[in-house]
Amino acid sequence: MSLIRKHKLNYGWRLFLPLVGLLWLVIIAVAIYQYKNESKLREEIVNDEIRLLNSRIIAAYEQELDLMPVIQFAAKYYENSALNGIRISVYDNHGNLLYCTGTPIPSSVNGKTPPELIAANETGHGTSLRRSDVDPTQAYYYFGVRTSADGKIYVHTAMPYTSALSRELSVDKGMWLLILAMAIGTTIFAYFTTRILGRNVIILHDFATKAAAGEPLPRIDNFPHNELGDISRQIYKLYTEKDAAINRSEREHSIAIKATEDKIHMTRELSNNINHELKTPVGVIRGYLDTIATHQEMVPEMKQKFIENARNAMDRLCNLLNDLSSITRLEEGANSISNEDVDLNDLLFNISTELESINMTNNIHFSYDIPDGCIVIGNYNLLYGMMMNLIRNADFHSRGENCGIRLLSQNSREYTFAFADDGVGVGEQHLSHLFDRFYRIDKGRSRKVGGTGLGLPIVKNTVTVFGGTIFARNRQPHGLEFVFTLMKARQEASSEA
Repeated sequence: MSLIRKHKLNYGWRLFLPLVGLLWLVIIAVAIYQYKNESKLREEIVNDEIRLLNSRIIAAYEQELDLMPVIQFAAKYYENSALNGIRISVYDNHGNLLYCTGTPIPSSVNGKTPPELIAANETGHGTSLRRSDVDPTQAYYYFGVRTSADGKIYVHTAMPYTSALSRELSVDKGMWLLILAMAIGTTIFAYFTTRILGRNVIILHDFATKAAAGEPLPRIDNFPHNELGDISRQIYKLYTEKDAAINRSEREHSIAIKATEDKIHMTRELSNNINHELKTPVGVIRGYLDTIATHQEMVPEMKQKFIENARNAMDRLCNLLNDLSSITRLEEGANSISNEDVDLNDLLFNISTELESINMTNNIHFSYDIPDGCIVIGNYNLLYGMMMNLIRNADFHSRGENCGIRLLSQNSREYTFAFADDGVGVGEQHLSHLFDRFYRIDKGRSRKVGGTGLGLPIVKNTVTVFGGTIFARNRQPHGLEFVFTLMKARQEASSEA
């Protein structure tokens, strides 16, 4: 079976061979039909010549002319034609031979009347093609008989089947050459036509085979520029679009699954972190309260210190719950946050004024360099909280003395700001994790200074909610810098455009 398939003719040949076979059958049938018609026509011409000769001899008889000169003239006349050698015999109604040229034609053969004579007796004229019984060396004769109107004589003519007559009756070779040329031309035309069609089908078959096997598809410009090629290109386009849609759907499905898995993982990790972060202040508070409750004899100074420590742990717990509420609001209720035009210079002035009345943990100094009229799209309270988180982060962890924000650049759509401190910076391996929830470089120190581990994630989510971006980098020679963007207010953006 595999050997048969290996040597199986392709579509082009399977289309070409039956088509050419059918065309040749039609050509051969037409040729045979034409040959018979041509042969019959030429025979009719010879018979017409014989009948015409007989009619002229009868006409001479009816005009009472001497028939012998007429017969001799006719024989002489046909010497240079295909009827050279024609025999003419004139009989009376009693079967007596009156005149003849050449060998007389008998009025009966073996006692039987010739068929042409029988027809002449019935209709006045008759012709037939038969062998001569008088001269068997000759092949076939064309016989003709014509009877006079008064029935007293009849003219009997015979034309031997000579080579000259054979040529006259033969079909012209030019017709055969024309038929052969037509057959060859038709074959060539059919070959190239079926070759084009076969090539289209072969290319389409190759495309379907490779598509089914998942192999690289043939180039679309391989398809010819005709109707079948157009259909092939449409099929190719539909397949590639469907394949692209399937691949896109698979990628989106894979991304959705990955996002769902990441979300589940993040939720589980967040739950574990929240559980851990909540346990710490709760455990501290409970520990101090249990100690106070079980040691009634505790000196007042020590009891006051324990109460103060429990209050600090309670403050940290409240800050953690507030930060959790803020980040949940930013992540899940971003669409419900109302946007407004915020004058960043006024906001930073208010923060700077408030910080003067607040004792920062490490007494870090805050400054800002923002031009007047720097109006951004945002929410005043959220932007206020974002800036406070950046300042607290610098105060808690930078170990520096100064921090501040400045305008780096702007375009028609947004401002780019940089918040930096002059502290020790962080290791490069920590930069990509600074915005992860509960990520701490020095866990013990972070808890000691009261950080919740959610300040920088809140900062990133706030910037993202308002259409901006943020990243962290170390400064030279030291310190940490946060570069972020905020969208310009509409009227300001339109005035600059």
